[in-house]
Amino acid sequence: MRESCLPVGLTEVELEQIDSRLVTVLRKVARGETLFRVGSRFDAIFQVWTGVFKTVMTTSQGREQVTGFQMGGDLMGVDGIDTGRHSVDAIALEDAQVCVIPYGTLERLGREIPPLQQQFHRMMSREIVNDHSVMLHLGSMCAEERVAAFLLNLTDRLRSRGFSASSMVLRMSRDEIGSYLGLKLETVSRTFSKFQANGLLFVRQRQIQITDPIGLQHLLDGFV
Repeated sequence: MRESCLPVGLTEVELEQIDSRLVTVLRKVARGETLFRVGSRFDAIFQVWTGVFKTVMTTSQGREQVTGFQMGGDLMGVDGIDTGRHSVDAIALEDAQVCVIPYGTLERLGREIPPLQQQFHRMMSREIVNDHSVMLHLGSMCAEERVAAFLLNLTDRLRSRGFSASSMVLRMSRDEIGSYLGLKLETVSRTFSKFQANGLLFVRQRQIQITDPIGLQHLLDGFV
């Protein structure tokens, strides 16, 4: 629990101060279950320990919009800090476990242990940077560039967690990827097929093998 749930970068003494006071429970969330819903009361943030989640908003027309995919080490629930209510649904794409971090306790400990507060701010900053990256994908890239950027970002995140960066099983569907990237399902499927035909990757259902990561990066950079 200490290695997986408590913030990295703290000293042994600081970890001892918060070890039994910050993370109070490890919650299991089955595939398809919701960790929190739009409008539910905010009282904790969550760090993904195992599994993958998607966050979803529903438009005024009733259409679902995927706003992100979260995996081990990612923080969820910070959307509720401002209003005290969650603004998205968080749904498990596979059986998952999350560390539950009571926000009130986090605030109190942050005042007592400034490095903890600084680390939390850094984690929130990373979330903002990721959001800005998504805005760039949707605002200035064509369909192929969006899919390439999505795959490269996913491989980078897996690599940083010690997993293979060339072979992966997509926990999200093509339709969910399309919703996230602002593309139709048919466009996502067609782009995957084109990438495979060009030797950039190999696709078998949800199993993806990146065979030419440099080629994907060149595509993203506009070299081809």
